[in-house]
Amino acid sequence: MPHPDNLAVATRLRELADLLEEQQANPYRVRAYRRAADTVDALDESLASRVARDGRDSLTSLPGIGPAIASGIAEMLDTGRFAQLERMRGSADPEALLRTLPGIGKKLAARIHDELHVDNLTDLEIAACDGRLANVPGIGSRRAEMIRAILADRLGRVRTRSARNGPEPEIAMLLDVDAEYREKAAAGQLPRIAPRRFNPRGEAWLPILHTQREDWHFTALFSNTARAHRLGQSEDWVVIYYHSDNEPEGQCTIVTEHRGPLAGRRVVRGREAECRAEIGGHERGAPLNDMRQPMKGEHI
Repeated sequence: MPHPDNLAVATRLRELADLLEEQQANPYRVRAYRRAADTVDALDESLASRVARDGRDSLTSLPGIGPAIASGIAEMLDTGRFAQLERMRGSADPEALLRTLPGIGKKLAARIHDELHVDNLTDLEIAACDGRLANVPGIGSRRAEMIRAILADRLGRVRTRSARNGPEPEIAMLLDVDAEYREKAAAGQLPRIAPRRFNPRGEAWLPILHTQREDWHFTALFSNTARAHRLGQSEDWVVIYYHSDNEPEGQCTIVTEHRGPLAGRRVVRGREAECRAEIGGHERGAPLNDMRQPMKGEHI
């Protein structure tokens, strides 16, 4: 019999696997979450007790649980929420998650989400470490440092002050995922979810794409933030979530630039310099559209 405290975690992992399968994600990814649920079911002690005794790194020593799934389990243990699952359901409320931190109320949570486009605590921690959080009106350096310390304690680790310790997908790969998403969304080829936010009629209008490049798994959606709707950019801004077997989930936002040397181009927010270098390289060589990255097992 599975430990009763682990039942909720295993149930959510299986629900995520079912949604990924329904939304046409890579079968490998679906199996990975089901395998992790089986591992959780087989434990004879609670996950919370294991983490309290051996730390969060002990999760990745369990069969079939890598950094991405371990991060999700830790989130469930810490907050009772599972952002990946909520995103797939269309029920994500990132501002409510941000409000679980001391000193962050409704207005400040909305401002952080609108300015930084973060919807999980890991990416908020990265923003606190790389200086972006301090630039949000109403935060400042002292409050940002306090939030960073709270997150370091809650997430059970201390990051360096770099934006991300591990590798990130290459710019060309992210732009390729963005192009695939927008092309298939326009053609009506993607499953749609009914987001809870800014959707009073409960319509399934938001296209969702699950795709893979090399060892990276991607989920792409149009931005459903208050700011995107206010500026009329909800079908231009694309939010891409990514992880690999060896890296926890990260995210980025891709937009059409309207000024400067990148005007009219799709750019990854926060990585504009790399986008300039990438586009410059294509202009000297092959056209950007010729650089599509193949999926695993795909021949083009």
